[in-house]
Amino acid sequence: MAEEVLHIEPDALEMIIQLRDQEPGEGEYGLLIEVTGIQAGQFKYELSFYPVQDATDQHLVERHGDLAVLVPNDDVPKLRGASLTLTPQGLAMNNPNRPASPVATADAPPGDLEGPLADRIQQVLSTQINPAIAMHGGAAELVSVDGTVAYLRLSGGCQGCGMAQVTLKQGIERILREAIPELTGVVDVTDHASGTNPYYEAAKK
Repeated sequence: MAEEVLHIEPDALEMIIQLRDQEPGEGEYGLLIEVTGIQAGQFKYELSFYPVQDATDQHLVERHGDLAVLVPNDDVPKLRGASLTLTPQGLAMNNPNRPASPVATADAPPGDLEGPLADRIQQVLSTQINPAIAMHGGAAELVSVDGTVAYLRLSGGCQGCGMAQVTLKQGIERILREAIPELTGVVDVTDHASGTNPYYEAAKK
């Protein structure tokens, strides 16, 4: 049995089915979940009831008890591992996936390295991030702050590393945005093409 893409808590599933059963007509309706955009660094969603018979090969259809859930194929990676829960405010999507930050290949735009936001970013880099990646011979440097977007340059073992984007997304960006909620993006401006990846080379010897 294939692993489910989306988990639905029992109370949320019960409420969705109750709403679904109010749809007119005799045909079966499923819950269509679409990713419609990005807001505040998170995916935006649209939930609607959709005739199951109209699903195409462009949809993933999975069963949650009496409920069919339809997800456009392109949205499956964005929703894998997410869960729908019921809160006092209504349905809530808890999604571990985040939109990819744009990766810049040129220099950072004009910004500044002064001010409260830059100071907080520098503090998190020096106290949490750099001590962790230093064990791999790497370092992250803040080169610019433009609005609420931080531009970083990776050096040492992180420069040219094939896992640099994983490090940036799952480690550096996650830590920064958890520590500084108003930060809306982290962009890597490292010239990875010229990196020699010294940590990796040393590890192979």
